[in-house]
Amino acid sequence: MKIGLVGNQNSGKTTLFNLLTGMNAKIGNWPGVTIEKKTGTIKNTNYEITDLPGIYSLSPYSVEEEISRKFVFEEKPDVIINIVDTTSLERSLYLTTQLLELDTKVIVALNMADILEKKGIKIDEKHLEEIIGAKVVKISALKGTGITELINEIKNAKKIETTKIYEKNMENAIEKVSNVLPKDTLHKRFVAVKLLENDERFEELNTLNVKNVIKETEKNYDTDLEETIATQRYKFIEDTKKRTFKKMNNKETLSDKLDKIFLNKWLAFPIFVIIMFLVYYLSVGVIRNIYGRLGWRSCRFIWRSNRRIPRKYWNYGMAKQLSG
Repeated sequence: MKIGLVGNQNSGKTTLFNLLTGMNAKIGNWPGVTIEKKTGTIKNTNYEITDLPGIYSLSPYSVEEEISRKFVFEEKPDVIINIVDTTSLERSLYLTTQLLELDTKVIVALNMADILEKKGIKIDEKHLEEIIGAKVVKISALKGTGITELINEIKNAKKIETTKIYEKNMENAIEKVSNVLPKDTLHKRFVAVKLLENDERFEELNTLNVKNVIKETEKNYDTDLEETIATQRYKFIEDTKKRTFKKMNNKETLSDKLDKIFLNKWLAFPIFVIIMFLVYYLSVGVIRNIYGRLGWRSCRFIWRSNRRIPRKYWNYGMAKQLSG
């Protein structure tokens, strides 16, 4: 079985790869570029896993994104593990929505969910699973939790019916384009979306029938289709977050209570002004008076002390200073 590990940069992807393989990996370069390629075998299995470069989408605006897309189309993985940074769900799910348009089985690994829970927010992974139409597993790559469950899901991975995330007119256009593509086309839904986005890398599939569908669809929108598709993706992601994030009934700490007061929209500035006035008043008024009194008392003490020192010692000290 061939597996691709896909995720955003700094999502814990490499840490997860090391956990799954026991850091037993072959390291080389991707063909034609100097970007590192890491391939290994998942512990106690014969599953080959490849750590793909950190990316934010499958639209090839960078070398890393081009490599990842080529891997999906040319090496044809059996399963894709999409590691998602739960603390930054909106950014991570953009890539997830593109991966789910592929014909490949996708498992979503929710990383750092424990950090989110410390902030009083819990994600309902079962509900998320129903919404996106893919298996979801909570893990912590740093702590090593949830890894056994993830490996078990790889063994049982099944392609679930793709969730339709766009509004009706766009979904109809995707279906029409998919129907006119050659029968042997891989990842038809993904390709159909890319053709609607006017992706030049699929120009050979942009037939007259496809162009007619695109022209017909463009009439329904004020902006170009690429922007419209991106907007509808983000709308789906925001709705998904609202439906799956739940606030936990954690007791407020003293710090939380103080934050509510000092960071309040209306109270923050007046509080700042009052604090600055108090600092100024203490430094210029109260503290200055204290120093003044201390200084006067010090002078008085020195004057009294000097009167008690015999004059001959004064004359001796001055003569010593003058002589060098």
